[in-house]
Amino acid sequence: MGVKITNIEYYLPEKIITNDQLTKQFPDWTPDKIERKIGIKERHIAKKNETALDLALIAGKKILENYDKDKIDFLLLCTQSPEYYMPSGACILQDRLGLNKNIGAFDYNLGCSGFIYGLANAKAFINSKIANNILLITSDTISKYLNHKDIGNMIIFGDAAGATIIEKSKKEQIGEFVLGTDGSGYKNLIVPNGGLRHQYNPKAKEINDDSGNIRTDNIFYMNGIEVFSFGINIVPKVTKEILNKNKLILNDINYTIFHQANKCINKYLREKIGIQKDKYYLNLLYTGNTSSCTIPIAIKNSLDKNIIKKGNKILIIGFGSGYSWGGTVIEI
Repeated sequence: MGVKITNIEYYLPEKIITNDQLTKQFPDWTPDKIERKIGIKERHIAKKNETALDLALIAGKKILENYDKDKIDFLLLCTQSPEYYMPSGACILQDRLGLNKNIGAFDYNLGCSGFIYGLANAKAFINSKIANNILLITSDTISKYLNHKDIGNMIIFGDAAGATIIEKSKKEQIGEFVLGTDGSGYKNLIVPNGGLRHQYNPKAKEINDDSGNIRTDNIFYMNGIEVFSFGINIVPKVTKEILNKNKLILNDINYTIFHQANKCINKYLREKIGIQKDKYYLNLLYTGNTSSCTIPIAIKNSLDKNIIKKGNKILIIGFGSGYSWGGTVIEI
């Protein structure tokens, strides 16, 4: 028995913030400078009253337009911007999508490695005969955690939802996984306030870092230097581990899709690992960094453009908040 990805869809919110709009607020960052350094021209942003669950619902309905929803026997929802502390958003989503009631459903909180962990969970559930057809939805609205005076993060992040169906298959099309965690770096990608340790503080003091970014402890903080260092050190090691575990070499890989962090880090990784440019996905132009959704969006776009073809081996790796990372080799 094997496991395969049957279909992928995604949804981007209608509201768009362009580089031209950001330049009006931050004159030192011209549209060309943003695109040249970060690789992003525009990003889709959820409206004020639009949540990650709303995006997930649209992505879920989109993928179920051409799939019998009665076949779904497990629902996984990955998000770091939940509707409520409780109940689980996956339970609400099960009802709103009209899925059967005799299915399992739960949320899990992971960012840029979230899609990988979802695939690992789905494969485990299918191999252990808990489920046969799983709907995995990743959905994040990181924009709601950003301070509009924080240019460092405003230029990078966008909102999105991705939906993926994973099924039991006669042929194994999702390879062996490498997963990892280093919680010592948790403070480098964090929203300090808002949980039960440090609750939201309406009087939180504005913090101006040395880069000119202004934030408070109520919003998203990223230590860019530390995160860059983490990424460039862990991803090459994980790449080797994945290839070894799947008994492959780099030349066996037809295409590579890493989490789309930003142009700088992704370009550095491609060159450091030695991946050919035409075998590597890098296109954040019209989405930005959408956290847990970057890999499914990239796979879908590559399929639509006929870059990925049937039978190709695709190396996928996610890395980010936690610190958390993971990867595998898939065949569509």
